Amino acid sequence: MYEQIDAYVLGLIEKSSPQRTAWDIESIRAGRPASWNYIDGCMITSLLAISEITGDRRCYDFAEGFIDWFVLEDGTIRSYDPERCNLDDINEGRALFPLYEKTGKEKYKKAAKMLYGNLMRQPRTFEGNFWHKAIYPNQVWLDGLYMAQPFYALYQKHFGEGNYSDILSQIENVRRHMFDEGKKLYYHGYDASRSAFWADPVTGCSKSFWLRSIGWFAVALADLCGILPAGVQRDRLCEIFIELIGGVAAYADAETGLYWQVVDQGGREGNYLETSGSCMLAYAMLKGARLGVLPREYAAKGERTFRGIMDKYLSFHGDELNLGGICLVAGLGPENNRRRDGSYEYYISEPVVENDAKGVAPFVLCYTEIKRLAVS
Repeated sequence: MYEQIDAYVLGLIEKSSPQRTAWDIESIRAGRPASWNYIDGCMITSLLAISEITGDRRCYDFAEGFIDWFVLEDGTIRSYDPERCNLDDINEGRALFPLYEKTGKEKYKKAAKMLYGNLMRQPRTFEGNFWHKAIYPNQVWLDGLYMAQPFYALYQKHFGEGNYSDILSQIENVRRHMFDEGKKLYYHGYDASRSAFWADPVTGCSKSFWLRSIGWFAVALADLCGILPAGVQRDRLCEIFIELIGGVAAYADAETGLYWQVVDQGGREGNYLETSGSCMLAYAMLKGARLGVLPREYAAKGERTFRGIMDKYLSFHGDELNLGGICLVAGLGPENNRRRDGSYEYYISEPVVENDAKGVAPFVLCYTEIKRLAVS
């Protein structure tokens, strides 16, 4: 079946362009125009990894052409709006670093500097963490750690002074405020002001442990472990990563190796084994083991989860892949959307769909680690 996945990925890029991507079914159906976004960023990161692993120029050429279309000569980026202060819009910028190294195009360096400058102007909580978005004041979401921190670290590595202290401080704050010592899991969101309707008035945390948010955070930590140089800061980051993976691994479904939409409520009525977050945790385990941060047994755990996804939710019809079990979307608020209250009932109420980009992109990302495992 891996050969079919290879063919599927190549088919996706053959049917895609910067103006319209074959993996973003939701945007196609909604008629939304092309934009600079985190899902495309995840896919482009995956394609660059596949090219690195296999030497297949088709994946690299598509990725470079895609980013080249969005980034103008002066370093500005089509559709990017800095006024939104949206951490999601930072993620795709991580592709700029390998592309600049490969092509030497100054516009990629200019775009990275522009995104970095905007990130440094991002509003922060009083503890020093980036707000998730301008429309979510004082709020830290696990998702945002993936969206911003690997880019931040890559910028420091390539164009900065190699100072990772702010990154580690923000992650330490997340560990301090959002980790549940009893469950060994992270809450989806934290409001430093304790004023959001969904926030606990004492802790500031949301109510539940949403799988995909924990998955994004796990991917962020795995990637950061691969970016930061050896030393005290990386050692501490690895400790937090090991703790996260050790905690969440205990909640894997015994039969499939997948994880539940609301992680600690396995088997509860309405809960289900969810694809995108399971892909992310499998990726983090595989990469963590490859880097020597996690024990080797986690490579087997990650591979088992990936195979469980294929067995339960993946099918092929000719050259077309069908990937099910994907939570369409979930969030917290804003104030005028009180349905998104962080409760168990809320998370299981969001649509479960097939072939949405928020599941396909993590699936392909996880597949890059499966390919690395195969050639190791």
